[in-house]
Amino acid sequence: MNPIVDPRKGDIEDDASSTKQRSLFSIAGSLLAEISPLKLILAWTLLMGLPGLALGLAPFFLSIWISKVSRQAAELFTGLVPILLLAILGLVAWYGGRPLFRMIESSFWSLNSIAVQPAYALCRETLRHLIEHRLLRRIDAKPATIARARAMTAAIAGLTVCVLAIGVAALIWPATHWTGTLADLSAPRRVVGIALANGTVLLCAYLAIAALVWGIADATMAQPRGFTGFRPAPDDAPRWRVAHLSDIHCVGERYGFRIESGRVGPRGNDKFKATLERLRAVHAARPLDAILITGDMTDAGISTEWAEFFDALEPFPDLVPLVTILPGNHDVNVVDRNNPARMDLPTSPNKRLRQLRTLSAMEALQGDRYRLVDREHNRLGETFREAMERQRGSIETFADRASRRAWRPVSDIWQTSFPMVQPPSRPDGLGIIVLNSNAETHFSFTNALGMVSLEQARAMDAVKADYPQASWLVALHHHVVEYPQPANALSERIGTALINGSWFVRRLQRFAGRVVILHGHRHVDWIGESGGMPILSAPSPVMEGTNAKGSYFYVHTLHVDGKGLALARPERILVAAPEPETT
Repeated sequence: MNPIVDPRKGDIEDDASSTKQRSLFSIAGSLLAEISPLKLILAWTLLMGLPGLALGLAPFFLSIWISKVSRQAAELFTGLVPILLLAILGLVAWYGGRPLFRMIESSFWSLNSIAVQPAYALCRETLRHLIEHRLLRRIDAKPATIARARAMTAAIAGLTVCVLAIGVAALIWPATHWTGTLADLSAPRRVVGIALANGTVLLCAYLAIAALVWGIADATMAQPRGFTGFRPAPDDAPRWRVAHLSDIHCVGERYGFRIESGRVGPRGNDKFKATLERLRAVHAARPLDAILITGDMTDAGISTEWAEFFDALEPFPDLVPLVTILPGNHDVNVVDRNNPARMDLPTSPNKRLRQLRTLSAMEALQGDRYRLVDREHNRLGETFREAMERQRGSIETFADRASRRAWRPVSDIWQTSFPMVQPPSRPDGLGIIVLNSNAETHFSFTNALGMVSLEQARAMDAVKADYPQASWLVALHHHVVEYPQPANALSERIGTALINGSWFVRRLQRFAGRVVILHGHRHVDWIGESGGMPILSAPSPVMEGTNAKGSYFYVHTLHVDGKGLALARPERILVAAPEPETT
């Protein structure tokens, strides 16, 4: 049968959220009519409105407390108030310090990702795009020239955003009021207006300082560039062979479309199965030590997609013990693959379900090989499987009921599971550190935002202290820096790298000479370096092209020599287009 509209090939409806078929602005425009206004209002109230009010009211209430409450309390309980206050703060820190810190840090970076950092990133990447795309590409500039231009645009962007933020703060300043009395609380409408003005000025002040700091930091750091320091392994040197894949985007239907590629991408999961067949042949010829898939195993983190992922792996029992996976934004942050306008409230259980599905898959594949960091003793602790088994009943209950009461017993699992560490087999061997780089978002359109928490970075320091002579593969989903390559469209450059990427690169320099960073997310083939550390970006063996077109992935060979962890030139493994299924 050959219908005029062949459902096996898809149609325009499949392209609703395809960044290959539609521009980012086109997708954003079509979302406006579909977004639920009630959900949008509630979400922004919870994520922005309430924190903004709290921020603006803080100095107001602090002045009241200082002027009135503390004076009266001091008269009645001279000497007791400071002691009681310290005791209360000590109890809060002892029993709820870490959850409170996580909440504050998450809120801080959420505020950055929604209202602060995009302003700086938009300005910086717009300048870079104009200079690199319009000017440097025409004159075929050398890498050193491009690096200087990137540094200059970062500094200019930081200064520009700083000046604009100061200007907005100056306009709002007359409406602010930083001190008050108890009598002022009798006019709540006025207090709310003051709180919003105060919060806006504080946010602008933070943006002005942060943008300037970010601009200077980005301008002074070693700019990313193509990697040239390949060192082949001597014949007698121990080596590790690592296959690096990413962005499989398994779908749950035989002819299912991928969110980003729409009709122009592969239908179904045949390309992933062809990739696994190629991996088996490579492993049989020269054994692999690890198969690393840096996120986006699924297209939207739903159960049918994970089922297809496991079904694809099942015929390859020789490969499964080598596989390591980690969470990508499509695994945990896509709210609805069929409706990009869909958003979840921060209180919705759906995000937590996607997280638990991902953790469950990780436990099944690598649970007994990876260990978690014991935060209390600052060293490696139990295996990931042991941690998950202790919570098995609670996890199953939440997956069955998804109530807030059922979530409470398992609420810490996601945060405490990262970093996940596969220790080296010997003190000077090679280990793997798996990070979660997904920001907390509740809207499909902003699902790609990434960050690495301070808690994960500190835990990595503990791992390094446990194995001071070891070398490490640090694996995450998001790219830590924007590539020094001219992009065809401005939308390709904005909003997908780590929010705190410059900070993270500086933090990782403690591992310099003993670390290689691996990531996916962009589906781009790039091997570069930043801050003296190699960065490996995996092309997607599935997302680029169609079922009628071949793809590829890389096998990397690493060894340790007198200069540290060395990277040989990678093997490019071609994956032929899969044969079409017959029925």
